[in-house]
Amino acid sequence: MTQCCGELLRSTDLTKTYSADNGSVPALGPTSLALGHGETLALVGPSGCGKSTLLLLLAGLEKPTAGEVLFKGQPLTRPHREIALVLQDYGLFPWKTVRRNVELGLEIRGESMDSGRLDSLLAELDITEKMDLYPQQLSGGQRQRVALARALVLNPSLLLLDEPFAALDTLTRERLQDLVAAAWRKHAFGMIVVTHNIQEAVRLGRSIAVMGSTPGRILALVANPRGCSEDYRGQADFFEMSRLVRAHLEQTA
Repeated sequence: MTQCCGELLRSTDLTKTYSADNGSVPALGPTSLALGHGETLALVGPSGCGKSTLLLLLAGLEKPTAGEVLFKGQPLTRPHREIALVLQDYGLFPWKTVRRNVELGLEIRGESMDSGRLDSLLAELDITEKMDLYPQQLSGGQRQRVALARALVLNPSLLLLDEPFAALDTLTRERLQDLVAAAWRKHAFGMIVVTHNIQEAVRLGRSIAVMGSTPGRILALVANPRGCSEDYRGQADFFEMSRLVRAHLEQTA
């Protein structure tokens, strides 16, 4: 797959401090990163190290205390139509069918749905037979596929995933990781995934940012060029990369 040239996203000295009854709570220390068009980055680290805070800042859903985010060279000050976010809790509306949940983003934008594209995407994510069901009739893995479909139907330039598979069993989690990797190879969007799981970071991140400290910050950046490749899982270099990322994480403890 040929990657696009140029920079998609950049943060410079990004910090976030929250106000609390007993004073301010620093959540994220000065953090700078860059993501090229069609590239992927995994943010991995212990709980409380600022991973999700950083992702919300990069999504334009939180305002930084200091620093800035540039998306396609322009300051990002609010959610952008080319940035899609998938959360751990799926965010599906229980009173809407799978099809209606997937179409929701386009409906909010006032855009019509290309039925052929929708059918192709549902088939790609293996949920075609579920399109007339409701979220409560689906398994956790199926619900996450619906959430992914709702994000991908928007044809995003950047897909942000916040612990998307944390609540799933191991085999379902690995299948969905492979599905996301396949979608990335096909559609060439940029992607940032937040995870606690070392092997998930190695599977999906062509770069892996190891976060830690208080307030949180990036402590190491590991190149992982085989991330998202079709035959990576189970190979010797996959396990060696997992060992390397674990060693970096152990230094943050």
